[in-house]
Amino acid sequence: MNLNPHVAVFISNNSDKYDLIDTIISGNSIVQVKGLKGGLFSEITVNKYIEEERRHGHFDIKTISNNSLEHSSAGERKKALLTHIISNKPNYIIVDNIFDNLDAKSQRDIVNTLEQLSEQTLIVQIVNRKCDILSFIKNIYCLQDKSLVLVNDLEDLKNVGKKNFTISIPKPSLQILPDFNPLVKFKNVTVAYGNRTIVKDITWEINKGEFWQLLGPNGSGKSTLLSLITGDNIKAYHQDVTLFGVKKGSGESVWDIKKKIGYLSTELLRGFSRLDSIGNMIASGFFDTVGLYQTPTFEQIEIVRQWLDVLNMFEIRKRPFLSLSSGHKRLVLIARAMVKHPPLLILDEPSIGLDENDVALFSELINKIASESDTAILYVSHRKELGLNPDFMFQLTPDKMGSTGKRVQG
Repeated sequence: MNLNPHVAVFISNNSDKYDLIDTIISGNSIVQVKGLKGGLFSEITVNKYIEEERRHGHFDIKTISNNSLEHSSAGERKKALLTHIISNKPNYIIVDNIFDNLDAKSQRDIVNTLEQLSEQTLIVQIVNRKCDILSFIKNIYCLQDKSLVLVNDLEDLKNVGKKNFTISIPKPSLQILPDFNPLVKFKNVTVAYGNRTIVKDITWEINKGEFWQLLGPNGSGKSTLLSLITGDNIKAYHQDVTLFGVKKGSGESVWDIKKKIGYLSTELLRGFSRLDSIGNMIASGFFDTVGLYQTPTFEQIEIVRQWLDVLNMFEIRKRPFLSLSSGHKRLVLIARAMVKHPPLLILDEPSIGLDENDVALFSELINKIASESDTAILYVSHRKELGLNPDFMFQLTPDKMGSTGKRVQG
């Protein structure tokens, strides 16, 4: 069978990915796969298997540590799914945004695996960033009006229609930023579970107004450090951890900590299922609720209006939040987190699944918040996004005795 050429399909966040996958599998859009046995390497497939695990109480796919998909990290899930698909010996594999949630080494491992597979298995890649297109794929299409159009030059995929955030971000209604530094202080922090040490001797400070990126490969302890900062990890009680001027274990509640933190992650997006408007979603940030159940004050309404102007969304403020693209949803949730100007804004893998246009918008807004507010920003990602400008980076390096960390200049 002629396995050439492999195909990449470049899409935006506004594309109907489910419809595209259906047309590929049917052979209506890519004739090479018609009648062949295929596999789908995608978060869509992962979610399907997790739902089956919940329904039937057992799991067919195990990670390398013999855990179920539901109780494994996103990176472990991807590796387990690819191994499962390959074991079924498909004629072709549709690979969808393969690099999300993976550190640099895991990305290289997956690329090497797919390169070897490409010698005998047809690869169809769905991608929303030019830099992620696999090097062995030479036939690249973009999705336009549900049709695939051949791209003769990658430069044809330049970002278009980029919006600039030209209006200054609004001031907070109540100045709750503390007058102490640091906001977060770790001194020789070590966290272990049983005989396994996750992080060892971490010393780190985050001061008011600083912009940090937390880096480290899968399993290096990034999530552990975040859980110590947000108050969700009881291990902090036995460590020299100070949060917002209060030594951990001095009587503060988890909610005292959380109300000083704005938080955004891709997992958080899954929790918003109500049909709230864009404007109400931003306003709900004043009350830390999912949905608006209280009437905002006139001052709060004015701040929401100003944020809508910043985002260029005032004219569509009554549209359902869920009608927005993935990237624009995240812009709204950032505004929601910032209406009270929290001392600390945490962005946990916030650019996963975004296309290049939305990444550019996201980066521009975060840079703007960093330069126009006293809110400290902690950005957690495997990627060093082009255009995003953190002041500092904290790098975790895995070790069998526990990951160590050090500050590096951004």
